[in-house]
Amino acid sequence: MSVELLTKEDLKQFKQELFAELKELFTSGAQSQTKKWLKSPEVRKLLSISPGTLQNLRINGTLAFSKVGGIIFYSYDDIQKLLEKNKTRIR
Repeated sequence: MSVELLTKEDLKQFKQELFAELKELFTSGAQSQTKKWLKSPEVRKLLSISPGTLQNLRINGTLAFSKVGGIIFYSYDDIQKLLEKNKTRIR
């Protein structure tokens, strides 16, 4: 039976490797969990807007949507583009 000794340096290296792997898992997992299509309540929560404001965005063509049955869906990419388009910078 062979015995291996662990030093503090071995543990520090293990910790750094473990944190690096966990960070990679969390960052790649967060990107893959983004849904392509969102329902109205999800969009309202994401943008912190009222149902009336969301309706106005639909009516004036600011935010494209798809309606299937009685459910309205919005593309996550379209919402991101809308936010980028309306981004302002104060100098």
